[in-house]
Amino acid sequence: MRKQIAAANWKMNLSHHEADSLLDQLLATEHHLSSNQAVIFAVPAIYIPLAVQKLNGKPNIFVAAQNCHQKANGAYTGEIAASMYASVGVHHIILGHSERREFFAESDTLLAEKTEAVLTIGSTPIFCCGEPLEIREAGTQNSFVEAQLKNALFQLSADQIVKVVIAYEPIWAIGSGQTPEPHKINSIHEMIKDVVQSRFSNIGLDSVLYGGSVNSSNAAALFEEDEIDGALVGVASLDGKEFAEIANILNDLT
Repeated sequence: MRKQIAAANWKMNLSHHEADSLLDQLLATEHHLSSNQAVIFAVPAIYIPLAVQKLNGKPNIFVAAQNCHQKANGAYTGEIAASMYASVGVHHIILGHSERREFFAESDTLLAEKTEAVLTIGSTPIFCCGEPLEIREAGTQNSFVEAQLKNALFQLSADQIVKVVIAYEPIWAIGSGQTPEPHKINSIHEMIKDVVQSRFSNIGLDSVLYGGSVNSSNAAALFEEDEIDGALVGVASLDGKEFAEIANILNDLT
């Protein structure tokens, strides 16, 4: 069954007090979720225990990590393994966000290793892909995104790929206030699903999310498209009421 997701990426924002207040605001706002829908909060690692404690037991609501190391353990000072997150109740991990690729030089090869590491322990990768502005202007975004998918995900088995959530985020749209026309995003999502099916012919992707200046004003137009299965929300997720509205728009359109 198609899995619809509203995921919040807090990135490197908020003090402990602010994070606590935002979680309380979210809990005070009514969410309407069907059995095939989920809300995910990717909070800074230091706030994961707080988020897990507050959100534990809430149906279809999960806490995610924003990154992990590719190794299971070892002398990697400052890093956190996927299994460590799982041990405190976190089973969703964002991988390959454009900011990780740009500022930390994460390659497709490294992301293939991270994806394997997350799947090996039974957790769910939220794998990000997307093109920069110069690629979009050249009209080669499809081949660019296709290469990201092939290089990082085609080493997986069919049993593994069905557990991956893909988030398409055109880099030039993130935090810019610019959002491509919904039908154009839908076309990219359809291409992403076709690419995966070209390698794994007997399976279908449950979820391909869109990220890039998603807010409550444009969410409905996005979610009305057949191949957009939800959103990975950045700035708008730092406002509890705004993000709750996005999640409820997703539910209202089903």
